[in-house]
Amino acid sequence: MSEKREDYISWDEYFMGIAFLSGMRSKDPNTQVGACIVSSDNKILSVGYNGFPIGCSDDEFPWNRDGDPLNNKYFYTTHSELNAILNYRGGSLDGAKLYVSLFPCNECAKAIIQSGIREIIYDSDKYEHTPSVIASKRMLDSAGVTFRKYEHSGRKVRIEM
Repeated sequence: MSEKREDYISWDEYFMGIAFLSGMRSKDPNTQVGACIVSSDNKILSVGYNGFPIGCSDDEFPWNRDGDPLNNKYFYTTHSELNAILNYRGGSLDGAKLYVSLFPCNECAKAIIQSGIREIIYDSDKYEHTPSVIASKRMLDSAGVTFRKYEHSGRKVRIEM
């Protein structure tokens, strides 16, 4: 009888890897964010990435970050977390976990709370000092949604297609 493999990836590595892979679908030239929603028994429920809503052409809407608000991406893009929540078609997300490559903004925090997601595992918190993320953490704390930073294992994963 042979021994089982010992070098398999952890659940956190697996789901954060799915979030990063999902983010690679984003056509945003500056920021690619991915999200993966997982049930309490470690089943993938939904994924999402940042981009324009279905039917809004990514060739016709702006990708720039500056200038007139109606001519930059911020009024038009849907964040990865909200896309993952909206992409889910299976009923309730109560008790689910969200793996996301960038800490959620205040608007996504509202959707996370309302959807019943109870834990967030995030990679980057590069906007931690912005009002949006400060408000996000305040709401998440108040609603009892826990969050923790993903701990990198240093493992390298290579996928050839």
